[in-house]
Amino acid sequence: MATTYINRTMEKTLNEYIGKYPVIMITGPRQVGKTTLLNYMREHSKDKLNYVTLDDMINRMQAQEDPELFLRTHEAPLVIDEFQYAPKLLSYIKIMVDKAKQNEMFGDKKKTGTLYYLTGSQVFQTMKNISESLSGRVGIFDLFAFSDREVNSLKEDKFIPKIEILKNKESKKRVSTPKIFERIIRGSYPDLYGNRIPVENYYSNYIRTYIERDIRDIVNIKNENKFIKFISSMAARTGQEFNASEVGAEIGIDNKTADEWVSILKNTGIVYLLQPHTNNNVSRAIKRQKLYFMDTGLACYLTGYTDASILEKSAYSGAIFETYVISEIIKSYTNNGIDPRKHLYFFRDNNQKEIDLLVIDNNIVYPVEIKKSSNPGREAIKNFNVVDKFEMERGTGIVLCLCKEIEAIDENNYYVPIEYI
Repeated sequence: MATTYINRTMEKTLNEYIGKYPVIMITGPRQVGKTTLLNYMREHSKDKLNYVTLDDMINRMQAQEDPELFLRTHEAPLVIDEFQYAPKLLSYIKIMVDKAKQNEMFGDKKKTGTLYYLTGSQVFQTMKNISESLSGRVGIFDLFAFSDREVNSLKEDKFIPKIEILKNKESKKRVSTPKIFERIIRGSYPDLYGNRIPVENYYSNYIRTYIERDIRDIVNIKNENKFIKFISSMAARTGQEFNASEVGAEIGIDNKTADEWVSILKNTGIVYLLQPHTNNNVSRAIKRQKLYFMDTGLACYLTGYTDASILEKSAYSGAIFETYVISEIIKSYTNNGIDPRKHLYFFRDNNQKEIDLLVIDNNIVYPVEIKKSSNPGREAIKNFNVVDKFEMERGTGIVLCLCKEIEAIDENNYYVPIEYI
């Protein structure tokens, strides 16, 4: 089967910012389509964009050993792929940008525009260096694998549970629950769409490449088997709060190592840590972060699930269904260039009162529950009244579930099909 390009929501986002930032950086996990996206935009750009990849060892060596010559050899506007391999380029890019800005103000007045497009994994030192060296000069955008709306060629806006917005939103085509779990177990990496790659083989190779090309560059992990056990343990805990001591005891590592390793997973885009919402008026709120895998297929592979029907009936089905829903909501923000950390939270207190997701928009808080059921019942909204203590306006409460259509629970709360994400 021939591979067909699937348009990304990020295209629109980048077009809004191209020309406004002299440097644009697209970060995200390996194989989510960063290079393909920029190559597509190069083909459709009215201006010529040059391209170089640091996967090429000759280019990488030159960029590492003589970054000034490298930038003179490769003329801007320039796409530098896999930029993380040559972080020394940053200070020279800053010099080139500042010269162009100075020329715009005092020289021939030529508009600077966007000079450099960088792609790379979110590795610790690289991101730290970018923030320090290119402050005010760079727009950073996170790209994950396909969202369902991208696959279905539907418009994708940030997800807000405001009922008036949802009722006017084009929903995805409704599919059966078994089909949903087939989608969950397949995951969302672009190479799995349009190619007949066996899913299990794909993820096996993905983990090997991730360990060899990302992890070894970030930190010296002496026991790779133990790290694989760690990431598998994290997959088994998707949708749960991250507890370093609990995980460390299971794997045989100390708390510090567990914290370091989960930071690696976060900074390479494998997992997302959802922040708890804390409020002075709500005592005894839990402050641990909740962990979600950003690709359900990878989580299923690491936990040993290869059959969608078995997965659907398993004890893991609720957690992986919630992970699927949360990851889609996160993508709706990142694909539109919006930091989800400013909008998405969860709540739980020591009395086990929990709300799966809080969406905060314009200082209005929307409580959201996620249920793998077509008829969750009113019990699903029992904790929504906690939000009244937050000293923020309370918006619509919704239960994202497998129901067929939007249906009122009461005047302030609704059942909403997951197709409206």
